[in-house]
Amino acid sequence: MTHPNKASTVRLRILAILIAMSFIAYVLRTNLSFAAPEMMADLGLSEIQWGWVMAAFTAGYTIFQFPGGLLGDRRGPRRVLTVLVVLWVLLTAVTSLVPSGETSSVALILGSLMLVRFLVGMTHAPVFPVINTSVVRWFPPGRWALPQGLSSTGLTLGGAAGAIAVPFLVAELGWRPAFLVIAPLGLLIAWLWWWYARDNPRDHPGINEAEAELIEAGRGPLAIGAPAGAAEPGPPMWLRVLRNRDVLLLTLSYAAMNYVFYIVFNWFFYYLVEVRHFSATDAGFVTSAQWIAGAAGATLGGWLCDRMCRKIGLRWGCRWPIILGMGMSVLLLLVGAFHPSAWIAVTAMVLLFFFNQINEGPYWAASIAVGGRHAGAAGGVMNTGANGMGVVNSLLVPWLAMGFGWTVAIASAAVFALVGIVLMLMVRADCPVE
Repeated sequence: MTHPNKASTVRLRILAILIAMSFIAYVLRTNLSFAAPEMMADLGLSEIQWGWVMAAFTAGYTIFQFPGGLLGDRRGPRRVLTVLVVLWVLLTAVTSLVPSGETSSVALILGSLMLVRFLVGMTHAPVFPVINTSVVRWFPPGRWALPQGLSSTGLTLGGAAGAIAVPFLVAELGWRPAFLVIAPLGLLIAWLWWWYARDNPRDHPGINEAEAELIEAGRGPLAIGAPAGAAEPGPPMWLRVLRNRDVLLLTLSYAAMNYVFYIVFNWFFYYLVEVRHFSATDAGFVTSAQWIAGAAGATLGGWLCDRMCRKIGLRWGCRWPIILGMGMSVLLLLVGAFHPSAWIAVTAMVLLFFFNQINEGPYWAASIAVGGRHAGAAGGVMNTGANGMGVVNSLLVPWLAMGFGWTVAIASAAVFALVGIVLMLMVRADCPVE
């Protein structure tokens, strides 16, 4: 029994489920990247065609970010996340049913695979904007970045687990069964979230008054009881979010950061196997190490951002960790692109992801600060830009690699990282949408 003067810990259990959800989401999301060499060979797809498959997922993921964030703000994260998780688990399993290269044309295979991956991306899309809504409801101002960083830690650990598990399952079972084996874990997370989560902390049977007051402390106009979908004077909420200069600048900066992310997400495993001639097993372990490094970076970045926000305010508290993360990313990308030693280049790319993920908590904390009660919508806009850049990456990187070589393809990300720093310096994270 919790002492009445000591805050209960329901919010931490809510966060634990969100971390687990993020973990499973990325195990199931990254499986396509890790199965790529075998799938391309089996289905008869070229690098350019595979880029279109990657782009199809990212297109669905991009288009439904903002609508999904709005839905989470208006309908609540409990219901929305439950339905979404069930849908993307089922659709991930359907990926295993695309036509065989032995019996079907390349056009049919490519079209079927692109359609399924578009739908998987569509149902994945709102997950992180709606997690944004959950964080703003369950944590007080100045303590948003660490939960977001830990959510990103779940993401990166999911990528690490996928890097080991998926190549193993593909080697032992084939790529089609590999898509089916892990999927049921997502259904377990969906049930757990529906059973335990609540949209309003005060509605949870396990919360006490001390924890409710802790969550509500310093919230002011971000009061949980004020529904984000309620009628307000002036232009509609969604239009105010889309017009807001800080939301747009934050979106462009996060998009630039995510070009770097998608170098890792889309291409690193393939680069190790096909360009640096690692075995699939060795590449899996290296990629897993990279994702684990990212998990450490996400946790550190969230902790550092929250600490700095409480000391120097939201504006510079969100900026400084991003300047650190993006600045180091530039240096490590150049080492990874140009160093002749495969192992030094690969080590730089592993460290790159540590610094890339330092940015996650600060960016999502900034989206909450800028979005306020409309944090889901603001996070949706931000992630739309980020994953629109994922489409650009999916198409641009193979074109650069084929035309100019992989050195240029990887080094291109350093330019985007520099642009991201400049844009973030213009974001006023202490000016919420009005």
